[in-house]
Amino acid sequence: MDRDSIGKLFQSAAGGDEVAWKALVEGLSPLVWSVIRAHGLTDADGHEVYQTTWFRLAQHLRRIREPDKVGSWLASTARHECLKVIKAARRLAPTDDPETLDRADDDQTPEQAVIDSEEAAAEAERVRQVWQAFQELGENCRRLLRVLIASPPPSYQEVSAALGIAVGSIGPIRGRCLRRLRARLAEREVR
Repeated sequence: MDRDSIGKLFQSAAGGDEVAWKALVEGLSPLVWSVIRAHGLTDADGHEVYQTTWFRLAQHLRRIREPDKVGSWLASTARHECLKVIKAARRLAPTDDPETLDRADDDQTPEQAVIDSEEAAAEAERVRQVWQAFQELGENCRRLLRVLIASPPPSYQEVSAALGIAVGSIGPIRGRCLRRLRARLAEREVR
C-alpha cells in the first residue's frame, strides 16, 4: 500500500466509509504493532496501546491535514502511547524487578561494586550517544529504522505498506541510513 492509496483510504474512512476504515486498519496494523513490539511491552499493555492508537486516530479523523502521512501519525501516536505506559509502569513498581532484588542480596566487594558502576555508566553513556546520533538522522531514516528494529521484524511488504516505500528501495535506503548513523557515531568515537 503506497502513500497515495493510504491517503485515499483515509479520506474515505474520514467520510464514513466503513470498508475503507477496515482496509486502513488492516493495512497499517503491522506498522502499529511493530512500534509496540519495539518498545517491549507486555501483551496486555501492547493491546491497550494498539486500541488507544486507533481510538486516537478515530478522534482526530477530521483534523489530520496530510492524509497520505497517516502511517507516520499512527507510528508517532503508538510511540507516545508506549512511552506513557512505560513511564507509568516505572512509577508503580520500581522494585518489582527480580534482578534488582537479587542484587541487593549479593555479597559483592566494594571494588566490584565500583567496577560494575563504572561499566554501567559507560554503557549508559554509549546508549545515550547512539540515541542522540539516531535523533540527528532525517525523519525518513528514523521512521524506517524504528520499524525495522521491531521484534520480530516486519516483512518488507509490511514496511512498504506502512511507510509507502517500494519494496526494492527498502534495503538500499536502510543501508544509507545505517551508514549515516555509523558516520555520526564515528564522529563521536562511540564503539
